[in-house]
Amino acid sequence: MRAAILTLSDKGSRGERVDESGPALSDWLAQRGVVTVQSLVIADEFEQIVEVLSDWADSDAADLILTTGGTGVSPRDSTPEATLQVVERVVPGLGELMRLKSLAITPMASLSRAVAGIRKQSLIINLPGSPKGAVENLEAVWPTLGHAVEKIRGGQDDCGGKFSK
Repeated sequence: MRAAILTLSDKGSRGERVDESGPALSDWLAQRGVVTVQSLVIADEFEQIVEVLSDWADSDAADLILTTGGTGVSPRDSTPEATLQVVERVVPGLGELMRLKSLAITPMASLSRAVAGIRKQSLIINLPGSPKGAVENLEAVWPTLGHAVEKIRGGQDDCGGKFSK
């Protein structure tokens, strides 16, 4: 699986803060055999987010596109809206699962507006901006992602029995 990581950070894009969530996600993915083929830090600007996500998905740059940051309720948080502008199909269960798992850790998870969806053959998932939160949320949905990417790319395996006990 190939991954791309888009970090949304006004301060990070201006060099006022070092991005730690992107590298944390890349390291976590590498431990699971996933290659990070693209990584970029940009400001939390709606049009720029739409442009990068669209370009990456349309050029088949990655099977899995992760965003980190911009999912909360601050006035500058626009990642979910930009993602919804880009995706062709929404996958609501991924956001729901991330919030459910995160609520066991912090009540602040209820403020997450993260979404997930599909554009072309790429699965796009919004993650929180903190390294800890980003990795925890990715861990929450990880068991489903290999199968999801396979199905998005036209795989014919049945879903039934994949995770039954």
